[in-house]
Amino acid sequence: MMSSIKVSSAPVQSLYVHVPFCATKCEYCAFYSEASSGEQMNSYVEALLCEMELVAPSVKPSTIFFGGGTPSILNLEQWRRILEAMERLDLLGAEEWTIECNPATVSTEKAKLFRQFGVNRISMGVQSLDAKLLERLGRIHSREMVFKSFDRLREAGFDNINIDLMFAIPGKTMDIWRATMAEAIALGSEHLSCYEVIYEEDTPLFEQLKAGEFDIDEALACTMYDALIDTAAEAGFAQYEVANFARHDGPPAAEVPSHACQHNINYWRGGKCQALGPSASGFVDGRRIRNVANTERYCEQLALGQRAHESVEQLTPLASAGETAAFGLRMNAGWPFAVFSEVTGHDLRAGWAGDMQRSVDAGWAVQTEERFHLTRKGLRFADTVAEWFIRLEE
Repeated sequence: MMSSIKVSSAPVQSLYVHVPFCATKCEYCAFYSEASSGEQMNSYVEALLCEMELVAPSVKPSTIFFGGGTPSILNLEQWRRILEAMERLDLLGAEEWTIECNPATVSTEKAKLFRQFGVNRISMGVQSLDAKLLERLGRIHSREMVFKSFDRLREAGFDNINIDLMFAIPGKTMDIWRATMAEAIALGSEHLSCYEVIYEEDTPLFEQLKAGEFDIDEALACTMYDALIDTAAEAGFAQYEVANFARHDGPPAAEVPSHACQHNINYWRGGKCQALGPSASGFVDGRRIRNVANTERYCEQLALGQRAHESVEQLTPLASAGETAAFGLRMNAGWPFAVFSEVTGHDLRAGWAGDMQRSVDAGWAVQTEERFHLTRKGLRFADTVAEWFIRLEE
C-alpha cells in the first residue's frame, strides 16, 4: 500500500475564485463576505489580477468556479478587467465555468459578457420563492427578479443553470416548500442545489435560535428532504450528491448525470484545486492552502507581489485519504474501491473496515464487492459518517 502523497508537475485543472462582496449580509451566512464598496472592490480586482499572474503558470483549468459572496455584484468594467486578464494569462477555455449570481444583480450586459469569454454555467442563489421568507433571510432580490433573471440568462445563451434553494428555514411550512420546489422546477433549469439551513455561530439566525425566537423542527426537516428527493426524481433530476440534483442527457447508466457540477465532483473526489481571493481554500499535492479572510490584508499582501496565505497545512497521506473518503461519500455513487485506491494510494476496505461496518449496521450504507456507498437514509447523516472516516494522524 502506498503511503506517500503524489506530487505532480502537471498543471492544476481546477480553479476557484472567491469574490467577497455582498449588498447585505444574509441572516444565515457564515461565509467570509463584506459590504460592497467601490474603492475596496477596485482594490480587490487589482489584487486578484496579481494573484492570477502568480498562479497562471501552474494552472490549466478544465473547471472554474467564481463563488462568494456575490460575484455578480462586480460591475461590468470590473468583470471586463478580470476576464481580459484571464484571456491574456491563458486561463480561458474551461470545459465548465460557473459564476454564482444573485437574481438582483444579473444584467443582460453582464450575461452577454460572461458568455463572450466562455462562461457556460450560472449558479443562481434563489434560496426561496416565498416573498416573506426572502425578507426573513435578508435576501435583496424579489421572487419576480428570479424569473426575469432566469429569462435574461437564457436569452444570453446559457443552457446550464443551477438554482440554489434552502429548506427547513424558520417559518417555512411543508406547503411553502412544495410550492417553492414546483415553481423552481417549472423554470426548467438543468441543476438544483438544495440545502438545509445551518445555524452557524456568529450569524443573526444563530443568535435568534439561541434567544428562543424559534425551535428547530428536525422531523419537518427530514420530511422536507424526503419530499425533495422524490419531487426532483419525478421531474427528471437525478440526485448525485447529498444536496445536488441534475438532469441527464445520454445513456442512463452514467454514474453521475451529464449536468452534474464537475468542479464540485473534482473536490469531492480529492482532486487538486487552486483557490484565489480572500478566505479561499485550495488543495494541491496534499497541502491545504487558505488565504487570509480579510480583504484589506489580502490586497496589501498582493501589492507586494506575494500570495496572501493565512495557512499552508501539509496533510499526512492517511489524513489526506481520510478527508477524501469523507468528502466522496457525500456522492450517491460513494467510493468504488479501485477508484479510491487510485486516488489516495490506500485501501478503503483495509483502513476503514470498522467505519464501513458501523455505517452498514446503522442502515446508513451498503458495501458490495466493488464499492461502498451511503443509502438514502445515510445521505441524511453524511456529516456524521464523514467524522468517522476522518484520520488525524498516521
